[in-house]
Amino acid sequence: MKSTLTSWVGDKTSPKIIILTLLLSGFLGISTLAQDKIIDAFKQSYALEKSENYKGAIASLKEVYQADAYEINLRLGWLTYLAGQIPESLDYYSKAVSLKPYAIEPKLGLVLPLSVQGKWNEIEEIYQKILQIDPQNTLVNYRLGLIYYNRGNFEKADPYLEKVVNLFPFDYDGLILLAWNKLNLQKTRESKVLFQKVLMNNPDDASALEGLKLIK
Repeated sequence: MKSTLTSWVGDKTSPKIIILTLLLSGFLGISTLAQDKIIDAFKQSYALEKSENYKGAIASLKEVYQADAYEINLRLGWLTYLAGQIPESLDYYSKAVSLKPYAIEPKLGLVLPLSVQGKWNEIEEIYQKILQIDPQNTLVNYRLGLIYYNRGNFEKADPYLEKVVNLFPFDYDGLILLAWNKLNLQKTRESKVLFQKVLMNNPDDASALEGLKLIK
């Protein structure tokens, strides 16, 4: 005689199996339809964004909004930023950060509305958190270096900009900013070499030529 479990599992004609199969197929059907609706909403939002109809793009995603959906919150953070809805953008990006605390992209997104508000101290904190996750992140190292450079804190800017140039030795943006930073630190020899490298990258570059004139 089969055990109860064996007979229940093995007999595909069992009413319990039939009911379970119907329930599962119904659930999967609902899930597939819901996911298709979300994908369609994203597709529509991209088309509307392309035509600069940001409010329409936002509305299409709000129709399928789920508070625990990382991708929707991230996308809404971007669209509300484009629409000039800064508090809303901060809210959506913050939700995305909380949903994926180790992800870098929502933190970079959060910087956008914060920069509109001029909250550079908060931006600095976000960049430092990113570097704890990814110390070699070139974009963040460059931006931190630029923040400190604009504050006139050339000593603090230097290691971040050096890291950028070490990782990308022939990148124009990194070279020119590090060259000017070195000049402000009165490290003229290093600055001259960097300005000359800039001219190799971009001959007749006005900024590099101006820097070289100051050294002479």
